[in-house]
Amino acid sequence: MPLFDTHAHLISDDPGTYKPKALRPELPTPKQPDFTVTVEALITMMDEHDVAEACLVQRGHLYGYDNSYILDSARKYPGRLHPVVILDPQDPATPDQYRELVRNDNVRGFRMAHTRPWILDTAWISSPQSMEIWKACAELGTPITLILFMNQLPYLLPLIKIIAQQFPNLPILLDHGGMPFGMTQYEVGLANKVGTDVVLPGAPHFGIDQTIALFEEVPNVYFKITEINMERLAAEKVRPAHLMRRMVDSFGPDRVMWGSDIGQSMLWNYTEKAAMARAATDFLTDDESRNFLHDNAALIYSA
Repeated sequence: MPLFDTHAHLISDDPGTYKPKALRPELPTPKQPDFTVTVEALITMMDEHDVAEACLVQRGHLYGYDNSYILDSARKYPGRLHPVVILDPQDPATPDQYRELVRNDNVRGFRMAHTRPWILDTAWISSPQSMEIWKACAELGTPITLILFMNQLPYLLPLIKIIAQQFPNLPILLDHGGMPFGMTQYEVGLANKVGTDVVLPGAPHFGIDQTIALFEEVPNVYFKITEINMERLAAEKVRPAHLMRRMVDSFGPDRVMWGSDIGQSMLWNYTEKAAMARAATDFLTDDESRNFLHDNAALIYSA
């Protein structure tokens, strides 16, 4: 069964051309990682594992708001790679800049990201200026993706529900599911640093009932399941197929999709990532599996 990778990060092997940049002036310039995921390497891996298409998700913690590498890479493989950019939602110039990227560079999505999980605010997604981004995406028909930290879930999820209901035709994707099993390795590291053990909710709800269940009747909110989820499931000794069955039972087969998180989560190689994605469908029907692995993403990103 073919795959659609909704969450691939690229890392250039040419740091002279594609320089690391901070998302905000007060943050230090990121260091070049000791590994790369070039577009050529990604295409090779996709070909090896029957991955038909992929979203190139800007790695903001490395390149900031400079989306040059994913834009240049997508131009090399039109129709197969779809750029999802990160731009400053507080910049008044961003809505028009994004419109130009969609029209001229085949950009297929906008990602909103918060760099500081310890600052509990909502302005990064709901300030008057940020709302102009939502309006632009709704106008253009391109999805918005949000990455949330665990301590933000109690107050951001209800806010996202309100916004989603204002834009009922706009697809809104929650990176890593927006639930406890989407806890990033960054957050796990912060918890370990202060001596806090990370123990996540178990079956049958996996914490869904206390978090994203409020979206059950909000059909334009979708959920990406990535290696970050797989890592947390493995740490809790939970078979991913159980979580996927729970997700489909709660939200239906049309609102879940897979992403590798290659270029960020590197515990497993792409061969293992693809195998885990397919194994996560063990308790799904063939049609449900096809939707999760490929078709849902293709409907949103291949238009």
